[in-house]
Order: sequence, then C-alpha cells, then structure tokens
Amino acid sequence: MILDENLVAVHAYLCADGYVIKNPLSQKHKYYKIGFRNTNLILLKDFQEKFEKVFGIKPHLYVGQRCQKGSKYIYELLTREFGSFYSWEWKMLNLNDDRLLAIWLRAFFDCESWVFCKSHKNRHIGLDSVNEVGLKQVQKALLKFGIKTKWKINSNRTTKRIIIYGKENICKFSNNIGFLHPEKNKKLHECINDYVNYIWNFPSENKSRKMFVLKLLKEKIRINKNRSLKIFSKEEINLIHLSSDLKRFFKVFSIVRCAINGQGIVYYELGIYRKGDISKLISLKVIPNVFK
Repeated sequence: MILDENLVAVHAYLCADGYVIKNPLSQKHKYYKIGFRNTNLILLKDFQEKFEKVFGIKPHLYVGQRCQKGSKYIYELLTREFGSFYSWEWKMLNLNDDRLLAIWLRAFFDCESWVFCKSHKNRHIGLDSVNEVGLKQVQKALLKFGIKTKWKINSNRTTKRIIIYGKENICKFSNNIGFLHPEKNKKLHECINDYVNYIWNFPSENKSRKMFVLKLLKEKIRINKNRSLKIFSKEEINLIHLSSDLKRFFKVFSIVRCAINGQGIVYYELGIYRKGDISKLISLKVIPNVFK
C-alpha cells in the first residue's frame, strides 16, 4: 500500500475513533467491518472521502454516528499491513516525511484531543489514551516539530495523558498541525489570542516613535523613594529600545539591568538616576515635579 496523505489520515482515524474488526470465532455469522465513529460531520466526510480514494469503495455515512464499510478484503489488507487497531494495540506509522506526519497527527488530535482556554490562567491542548506505547510515539512525533509536551498519569484511571502548554508550543501546533475539527480550531485560536504580547511595538517613523516613547513614559514610569525613576518589563528588548530612544530624542541617560523578585521571577528594569535627566522629564511633563 502507498502511504500517501489519504491512507495516512485513514490510518490515524482508525487508530483514534475507528475499528477494524471481524466476528468472534464463536459466532457462525461472518462479518468484517472497517469504520470510524464520530459525531462531527466534517470529520466523518473527510474519512469517507479519503477511504474511497485509498480503496476505491465509498463507505456508508451515518450522520452523527459513524462511517462504515464491510469488506473482508480491506480488513485483511489493513491488519496484514498495520496490525491491530484496538485501543491498547495501535501503533503510529513510521513516517519520515514531515508533511505526512503532520497529517497523521492532525487526524488523531481531531478525534482524541481537547482544547482548554481559561483566560490568562490555563491554556492547553490535551490528549488521553489507554495506549501508553502509542501515546509515547505521538509525544516523540510532536518533538519533530519542536512541540514539547508534559506527561501525566491519571490517578484511578487506565488512561495516560500528554499536555501541550505554553504559547510557543501551542503556536507550533497551530502552524504545523492544526485542526480540521471547526470547534477545536476555533478554541485553538482563542488560546493563542489570549496570550499577552509583552513586546512593545515601537513605530519606525521618528515623529510617531517620539510620541510613542512619551506616552510609554507617562504610563509606565515609577518614582522611587530615593528620587530615581524606574520602568519595568518582562522583556529586556523593550527597555533596550526605550533606553536608546531616551538618549536619542531627549538626551536622557538610563541604565537597563536584570533583576529577580522575591518569588524568583526574572524581570528587567530601566533606571534614570541623574538629577539633570529627571529635570528634563519634569519639563516635558512626563512626571509631576514631586521633588520641590
């Protein structure tokens, strides 16, 4: 069998929510069934379309339930080529082509994963499976796209879990794999958009940039008891740009340094200490004259 994008997706669907079964030996009635259970019509139609392209036969679609075809030939072909598709026994395909690997992961995550977004607190993509070996293969495959996951054992349950946390990992998932499932795709973009952008967007044109710097100073400057001025940021590059612009536009000298708070969190601060520089900012009405 040729491992093209259609067969790769069909394989993933079968590993996730599918079945490749025949009658028990104790039964007289013989049957061979290949099917995919899902309530989402888009996924059902995608399975149906790709199945037909691979095997030349269109499986019957039961809307909101499953897509299924009975065939001894296809059953024997699939099990001979790929082994068992039972929940505890499926195995990922050995794919060297990243494009095909992404298609397999997309189809599998479309079925088995969830996307969670609690604004500014908890954003993640989760995946459960009873198949620990298969789940570790998925975890390893995600690393090929630079997507890091956390492994979690569910107490009092037979399933294992991997979680994709952090904006960088979630963005990599979106860019390289994504979802066909419309609700999960929408939730994925909600997660990404929910992250705060800590990088300050300095305009390139000088006049606009100068006004931006003045506005930034008025919003963020803090006056210390020792009569120095401080501005804080999680990103060092913000303060490096600001320090350079202070010198370029207003001849104000500042120092940028790294600091750590009481909880061990790293941050950056820009300090303005010289009286002459502080006087310039007072004259610009950036800060009130509290030093009278």
